[in-house]
Amino acid sequence: MMGGCIVSKNIIEKKGELKWCIREKGLDDLDTGWRFLSSIDTDEYLNDPKNMCVYNYDTIVEIEPAILLIYDLPVGTDATLVREDKERFFVDTASGKRLPLSYY
Repeated sequence: MMGGCIVSKNIIEKKGELKWCIREKGLDDLDTGWRFLSSIDTDEYLNDPKNMCVYNYDTIVEIEPAILLIYDLPVGTDATLVREDKERFFVDTASGKRLPLSYY
């Protein structure tokens, strides 16, 4: 088991695709610190804690395998998953610069 993460229910319920990946300091030893938000999440949606849930990182990998590439990135990482054709890659959310990670 890779540890826990907090995930938007829109990802779990397959309403929106995983898009934003933010790594915070974990709350405990089981928490990886990863937070995953969907392409359709709004501020209003995210402000309601009932719209977020805790899952094993492994479970989210089953939904979006590309996140295996970012597992070891440090606390403070804020990345956006970009899908172009069959390629998936990450960009730094603030700068828009591509991270040297790609998943095909």
